[in-house]
Amino acid sequence: MEVALYGICPYTTTQVLIQGKWSMLMLYHISMGPIRFNELQRHLPHMTNATLSTQLKKFEKSGLVERKSYNEMPLRVEYSLTEMGKKFLPVLESIEKFGYEYIDYMKENDE
Repeated sequence: MEVALYGICPYTTTQVLIQGKWSMLMLYHISMGPIRFNELQRHLPHMTNATLSTQLKKFEKSGLVERKSYNEMPLRVEYSLTEMGKKFLPVLESIEKFGYEYIDYMKENDE
């Protein structure tokens, strides 16, 4: 019998939260400050509306991102990181640092 590790193992739990082709880039752009759906989509032009919407809902449900609607015409909706989402920022910064170091490594090794 297999034991589900989500909610038990920190690695599995985090992996489930950030899985998906666009998750890291979405969190990065949302971390820059409140952002609207269309603006986020402009940053990720190859991501479909449906995928973006699904991933935003997943982030909302998990408590990493909050959606704020403004009672204006036209309707304005912005997405931002929650306090829990902000705790992921040092991880994003570490990934960015590693990414730059690995890019240099690839250049040095003709990869």
